[in-house]
Amino acid sequence: MIFTLCLFLCFCGVTLGQDVLSQTEVTTETGSCSPDMCKFLKEFEAMKAKQEAVETNLKQTESQVLVLKQKGEALETKLKETESQVLVLKQKALKVVFSAGILGNAAIGPFKTPTTLIYTRIITNLGNAYNQNTGIFVAPVRGMYYFTFFYRAGGEHKVRLVLMKNNEYVVESSDHKTLNDGADNGGNAAFMELQQGDQVYVQLYPDTHVFGGSHTTTFSGFLLHQD
Repeated sequence: MIFTLCLFLCFCGVTLGQDVLSQTEVTTETGSCSPDMCKFLKEFEAMKAKQEAVETNLKQTESQVLVLKQKGEALETKLKETESQVLVLKQKALKVVFSAGILGNAAIGPFKTPTTLIYTRIITNLGNAYNQNTGIFVAPVRGMYYFTFFYRAGGEHKVRLVLMKNNEYVVESSDHKTLNDGADNGGNAAFMELQQGDQVYVQLYPDTHVFGGSHTTTFSGFLLHQD
């Protein structure tokens, strides 16, 4: 009797276990869950997706930062190269010096109109700012310049030389006509603040003259400092 009761209980336990297992498998297969668990799983999946998106954005940002850094280094290198080139150009521009005389010993003038003297003998022309074909100095850079001019002339005619900036009268040197004076010598000088492209030259006034002389009738100038 006892044996029969034990056997019946075992059979009932096996049957109940099979029913519970079957219900668990069905729940798993159908994906059903309790409301709290489903909400938790959805929030977890959403957080996971956001984290993956943040990681993706972070990687993209790191890549962009790397690209910007490389561009910045390239720009910095170009800037240093440009600064070096500018420095070289400034150093070259600072070397502006010229001195020229008029070839020949014959009288120049008198003329009826103001005439620019052309100093054809180049003593020095560092920077090539003076044009020996026109007699005009053209400022290559903005800065402070110094100019001088000297002349030799006879006493039978008046002398009047004017240092010009563009069309502006700056300074002059002159002498009267004298019959007892065999030779006249004179000159003048001036500091000038010039803009790039300004022109400086020596002009002989009407009814006056000078003697050509590469050692006595000269025009010179140089750049003191660049602005």
